[in-house]
Amino acid sequence: MRALNDFLFYKTMGEEGDEPQLIGFLNAVLAPSGRKPISTLKIIEKKPFVKEMLGGKSCTLDVRAVLSDGTRLNIEVQIRDKQNMDRRSLFYWSRLYAEGFKKGRDYGGLPDTIAVNIVNYNFPREGGVHTRFRLREVSDPSVELTSAMEIHFINMVKWRKQRDKDMAGDPLHRWLVWLDPQSPPGLVEEAKGMDSRIAAAGDKQALVMSDDEARELYEMREKAERDRRSEIAFAVEKGERRGKRKGRKAGRQEGRKEGRKEGKQESMEQAARNALAEGVPIELVQKITGLGMEAIAGLKAV
Repeated sequence: MRALNDFLFYKTMGEEGDEPQLIGFLNAVLAPSGRKPISTLKIIEKKPFVKEMLGGKSCTLDVRAVLSDGTRLNIEVQIRDKQNMDRRSLFYWSRLYAEGFKKGRDYGGLPDTIAVNIVNYNFPREGGVHTRFRLREVSDPSVELTSAMEIHFINMVKWRKQRDKDMAGDPLHRWLVWLDPQSPPGLVEEAKGMDSRIAAAGDKQALVMSDDEARELYEMREKAERDRRSEIAFAVEKGERRGKRKGRKAGRQEGRKEGRKEGKQESMEQAARNALAEGVPIELVQKITGLGMEAIAGLKAV
């Protein structure tokens, strides 16, 4: 079982009854920001899963919650580097932030909004395993504009390279040991033994995978990811063949560029679909994604 499979992560952390493990994980992530520990939250569940959606190339399975003080949270697992994570995260953060606005109310009532991104590739390249971003003054970073915006990235590539894993002193390290599919089984069991909420997450994960339909959906997501990796590898190989006369290095670069371009296009199309589903005007969708009006109209018609 891969805990970073986004379907399995959602089923483990994002349904009614998953509050204990979600609170434990969020407290581990948010502790360095100086926020008070979370005691209660409400999970915002989504619609039932559709097999065709889960087997597609572009599908976002995020976990959403609202804290007792009104703060809104979004957690997303990203396996593939689509070369747009900064803008993608800002887009989903802004949408969640705007959802907190009630017509007729003052802007001062907009809730704080936090986005947590678990990425299985090296992003951002600067910084460590866990990076946190807020709006600050450029020449004097001690001056913060607002606490309303907070975006976190957990870089699993850097986590695997980090030698010192302080499971005794850092609760986030215990969670990352459990999340990382490359962690030795003995270390995972140790993390579960040290934290009852990680143990609860492990129990829920096992319960999900004991259901034949859920296991089928899990395998569907795994297959979609394998197929996508194969497509990128094929694009790289194709680029290498085209670039033989330019040398293998130039060919690899061309193939990677082609694969990344295709991935970015798919990501923008999915963002457009999501925005259209939320009732965002087609002109604004065009401005945000850069897609042509005809392409957006086609997505709307599907």
